[in-house]
Amino acid sequence: MSLHQVRVRFAPSPTGFLHIGGARTALFNWLYARAQGGKFLLRIEDTDPGRSEARYTEDILASLRWLGLDWDEEPVFQSSRFESYREKARSLLDRGLAYRCECTPEQLDSLRAQCEREKRPFRYPGTCREKKVPGEKFVVRVRVPTTGETAFNDLIRGEIRIKNQDLDDWVILRGDGSPTYNFCVVIDDSAQAITHVLRGDDHINNTPKQILLYEALQLTPPDFAHLPMILGADRSKLSKRHGAGSTLEYRKMGYLPEALVNFLVRLGWSHGDQEIFTIEDLKKNFSLEKIGRANAIFSTEKLDWVSGHYLRAKEPEALGAYMKQYFRDDLAFLGDTPEASLVRGIAIVQGKVKSILELIEQLKCLFGEDPRHDVTALKTEERSQFVSLLAVAKPILEASDFSAVALEPPIRAAAETLGVKFGAFAGAIRYGVTGGKVSPGLFEMLEAQGKERVLRRIESALAALKEPSR
Repeated sequence: MSLHQVRVRFAPSPTGFLHIGGARTALFNWLYARAQGGKFLLRIEDTDPGRSEARYTEDILASLRWLGLDWDEEPVFQSSRFESYREKARSLLDRGLAYRCECTPEQLDSLRAQCEREKRPFRYPGTCREKKVPGEKFVVRVRVPTTGETAFNDLIRGEIRIKNQDLDDWVILRGDGSPTYNFCVVIDDSAQAITHVLRGDDHINNTPKQILLYEALQLTPPDFAHLPMILGADRSKLSKRHGAGSTLEYRKMGYLPEALVNFLVRLGWSHGDQEIFTIEDLKKNFSLEKIGRANAIFSTEKLDWVSGHYLRAKEPEALGAYMKQYFRDDLAFLGDTPEASLVRGIAIVQGKVKSILELIEQLKCLFGEDPRHDVTALKTEERSQFVSLLAVAKPILEASDFSAVALEPPIRAAAETLGVKFGAFAGAIRYGVTGGKVSPGLFEMLEAQGKERVLRRIESALAALKEPSR
């Protein structure tokens, strides 16, 4: 198809949360539209009232917004277009290109069982193809040619040809008058002037059916591109056990949207050896020619690596605002911590974490409740050493203006005067202010916590260390 403007669509079904594979499909469509100066449309395929739920629609919309995938026109809901589908079905019936079928589910189940026993694929045998089915209890089937083949040029996989005899007369309207997927998707893609359909390669078998329907309806089909599947690390189909059920779960797991976008785009698409892309990079360089045919492997380790990059690169002020937007309840420990202290704390720890959740845990070390100093985990000589070293450190901390630059020289000098390794002196202070032996950089941490908090914790540590052993 050759039209002046590219128009693509993402058409999820609200029968479940937006899975990460669906998010990748939406991203590729969005990027293709933006790279080509075209339009990205959103269609909600809610023709199954028994399984479609408003909460799933809300999840889809929220997921796309979080990822930054904006759409260009008002979303279309298929549930509001049933009369259009029925009208098209009537036109096919009137022209003899579709027919009524009165075969019952029981009859079809019997035929399927027979095919299974004979180890051959089930295809509807055309029982009602030449009948004049009366009454109101029927489905409508499209009349598929019994000879020839249907071919299309997949923009990723090349030419694909299917013999028509391998297709059956599939249902376009169910007994209750509701349309099936392969029927309404053709009508809506045409109505929305879609030029390119980018979707997972699990839809390849649907494409010949849809092309035949385009021909029957005297419509021009779009170009098709079928994306490689995303597999788990064990090369099985990606499922909830490989990750989150909803794309928004990745937000709860602490990944930034820009990190997830960068990770997803590399599941099937490449641009040389480049791994990290800005959105502007992607809009400039994205093309269908760079999408591979091989299935992509979902790697949590790779996602964590990409996430760490974006956490390091993001401005501390922006990270603080993001956390307050999506993790407010998790930040209750901050209390009345000044904004400047929070930003300083983020700057200290953001280079050492791979997710927002890890960042929050590190901030708890800085600004959370004062630690409970568990002296039972320390050896007797270690307790004695900590008491001596903290007694020396306390007046140095009291006299400091509490900038990292001002704190470091006197503490290093004190360690040298005492004849102890700096690591041992720093370890005692670290234990005093955190209750543990691991923390962000010592001097930056002390500055971020502030003099009052640090001295209070040192006093608490000394009191605990001096208590008689039980």
